[in-house]
Amino acid sequence: MITRRTFAAAALASVSALGLLGGAATAQDLRDITFVQPSPSAINSFPVFVAIGEGYFEEEGLNVTVEAINGSGAVLQALSAGQAHFGRPGPGPLLAARSRGVDAVHIYNVAARSNFGIAVPQDSEIQSVEELKGKVIGTGTADGAEVGFARNVMTGANMSEGADFEFLTVGDGGPATAAFMNGEIAAYSSSTADTAILNQRGMAVRDITPVEFGRFFGNGIATMAETIENDRDLVEAWSRAFAKGHAFALDDANREAVLAHLAAGNPQEGEDKEFQSALFDAVRSKTIPTDDSKHLGWYPAEVWKEWEDALVKGGEISGPLDDLSAAWTNEFAEIGNAAVGE
Repeated sequence: MITRRTFAAAALASVSALGLLGGAATAQDLRDITFVQPSPSAINSFPVFVAIGEGYFEEEGLNVTVEAINGSGAVLQALSAGQAHFGRPGPGPLLAARSRGVDAVHIYNVAARSNFGIAVPQDSEIQSVEELKGKVIGTGTADGAEVGFARNVMTGANMSEGADFEFLTVGDGGPATAAFMNGEIAAYSSSTADTAILNQRGMAVRDITPVEFGRFFGNGIATMAETIENDRDLVEAWSRAFAKGHAFALDDANREAVLAHLAAGNPQEGEDKEFQSALFDAVRSKTIPTDDSKHLGWYPAEVWKEWEDALVKGGEISGPLDDLSAAWTNEFAEIGNAAVGE
């Protein structure tokens, strides 16, 4: 059975082994750091696993341990508690956390194109999000990035949670399929990976998200402002290695090596080679910068403002942040791209 969360045990064991083998000769010289991701999928965090496999982190003196936890909210909690150095939360949860005093900062725009969408069964009569009025929308987690994205879309259709629609946390994979089949949900707010898994499991779905929401970037790399201030060398080293992993994976000449690194990071994902390849293509396509982007990992300020406006309108934050620009920076993406040679 393929779900995001059943990958966890195999993924963590493999990542631990990669760290030990990759740095065996100079283990005493490597700094141990932790990266937390909101699902166990290696494909969703492919630049990290490629950077591990190609030795880019080791070149920077880093031994990276990857830990999978449940959703962006948990990622931000781990960062703020000092349990991880870097994570991959969504922009909505990050802004909501900052409104509560969590000083987390996005430093690299991984999902430059929206990696979320609202899906309905292929044979559903529903053709638009406006037709979801009075319906229940399923989500994988209670506070993950997919929730903020769906609330954003529904707010854009002049609908509010509780009055016009409801969210129901159903999980992903098999539980999401069951929720559709049992009539518990009419639609599902899903990531690119979730949609691929549903289709792979025989639950054919189609995306009804309005096209204008494609510019709303998704999950990115985040760290704490304190880390940037007090441990800048670490953030720069991470950024160089991560950008190299991202660029390596975008080159089709490296495809075989990339898929091997991802299978090493999560063996269960690599069991079905055809599915792994298709899912990688889908996820990778969301990380390719939009036409107006300067380079890999770059954030457009105007979309951050649109994210903030949507969160205020949807009631996720009480009002605009005191300093929205403090929530993100492009300086480390610049450093990473310089290392790549772009």
